[in-house]
Amino acid sequence: MGDRRSRSVGTTSDPWEPVQRIRTYEQVMAQIEERILDGRLKAGDRLPSERELAISLGVSRPSLRESLRVLEALGIVEIRRGGGPDGGAVLVSTPGDGMVNLLKLQIALSHFSWSDVLETRLSLEAWSVEEAAYRSNDDDHRALAEILDRMDDPGIDSSEFNSLDAAFHMRIAESTGNALTAHFMGSLRTAIHRQMVEVYANLDDWRETARTVRAEHREIFDAIVAADGPRASELVTRHIADFYNIDTQSGRQPRA
Repeated sequence: MGDRRSRSVGTTSDPWEPVQRIRTYEQVMAQIEERILDGRLKAGDRLPSERELAISLGVSRPSLRESLRVLEALGIVEIRRGGGPDGGAVLVSTPGDGMVNLLKLQIALSHFSWSDVLETRLSLEAWSVEEAAYRSNDDDHRALAEILDRMDDPGIDSSEFNSLDAAFHMRIAESTGNALTAHFMGSLRTAIHRQMVEVYANLDDWRETARTVRAEHREIFDAIVAADGPRASELVTRHIADFYNIDTQSGRQPRA
């Protein structure tokens, strides 16, 4: 007779995967995300009322609220208080602060090295300024010139100067006409704001550095107005590299 003893399967060579417990709010989020990705939900759509949605999903209202709060923090939905046609959860139609907040926290937690951040900024800004040289219009030029004039104020402090510095670079990104690039540039600049403030605070004479920054900004601006993309790209790369003491040719790491 054959051996009828049962065989133990998957103990060593074929191990079982531990069962993962998925929290209720994550399942709710997954369903909402699925409908966004496949097009059943789109920007501006209003989700069913909290009561209706909880019943449809078979979850408690606290679990539903938790998932909606997470989506709100990510900038996916806007929770409008009150009942009636103006209340409830609506899918946002414009980019929110979700990317900014996430990137800011991840940089603060050193999920990305400072050199990684600077290399990304160099690549993004070099592309942006070259495209701005080709795509920008008179309104963009006037806005950039106004920022530069405000930076020339002799009574400006380092905090305001740094904010205008960021505004100049972000306005260049907006001049490309590429909304995603502009939003990502804004997110990146906001995320590194604290580090930028610290860099200025550690300078021996920030006003001397500011004079150099002003002059370099004017050169970049002139190249944009002249529609000289390659020169604009070269100037902004040198501008950022010099500020952080980066040798872009040798790949030397920044000291700032």
